[in-house]
Amino acid sequence: MAAKCRFCSDPDVSAIIATYHDDAALDRLLGCLGALRPRPREILVVDGAASETCRRLCETQGARWLAGEPCRGKQLLQGADAARGRALWFLHADALPSADAVAAIQAAIKAGAIGGYFRFAFQGPDAPWKRRLEPWINWRAEVGTPYGDQGIFVSRFAYGMEEGHEPVPLFEEVRLVRRLRRTRMFRALQTPLAVDPRRWERDGWLRRTLMNRLLATAYGLGCSAERLAHWYSRAKRSIARDSG
Repeated sequence: MAAKCRFCSDPDVSAIIATYHDDAALDRLLGCLGALRPRPREILVVDGAASETCRRLCETQGARWLAGEPCRGKQLLQGADAARGRALWFLHADALPSADAVAAIQAAIKAGAIGGYFRFAFQGPDAPWKRRLEPWINWRAEVGTPYGDQGIFVSRFAYGMEEGHEPVPLFEEVRLVRRLRRTRMFRALQTPLAVDPRRWERDGWLRRTLMNRLLATAYGLGCSAERLAHWYSRAKRSIARDSG
């Protein structure tokens, strides 16, 4: 009997999640990933807090827990290095994928893509701000740079060739996405990935949107990711005080 060509079969997918004190959202995501058909080959959680609570949660949900440094870029690099799948799928803890998300990744890669991202959508009931922001975010991703909350995926080979994520706390995916885009084999999927709107609801829809754009603009003008992360942390504490 002829040996089966492993590259003609559906590529196995490793889901990689960088988290930091986000156990409630992670619990929802892990439950969602476990219900996908097909499921990811494996789920790796790189915990920047190295917390016992997160470790137990991963054990309960069948995910592999890795203690990491609290820096998203370094966490994602660590997860990619430990993953065994032919396709790497990077997720934020507050994402909820569609039931056919893994199948969509497999189909895209079999059709010739080396990577891609999902269509942005907000979780929860319809609301005016959601209707306004969703198409704008998807347009911005199409003409500019999709960010990590859109579930970026990439073949293991291409990830290594393009040097993976940058080991920085913010905008760690930008260099990778730009390099993948230059190959013209980086695909926008129409399958939605639902994102929890809690940060917009906490900070205010307009303020959160403007803060995101300000950070992206500053980064594009050459401000370092480390400096922006420091500013962002101070801004979050100020918002928390104002809300209190």
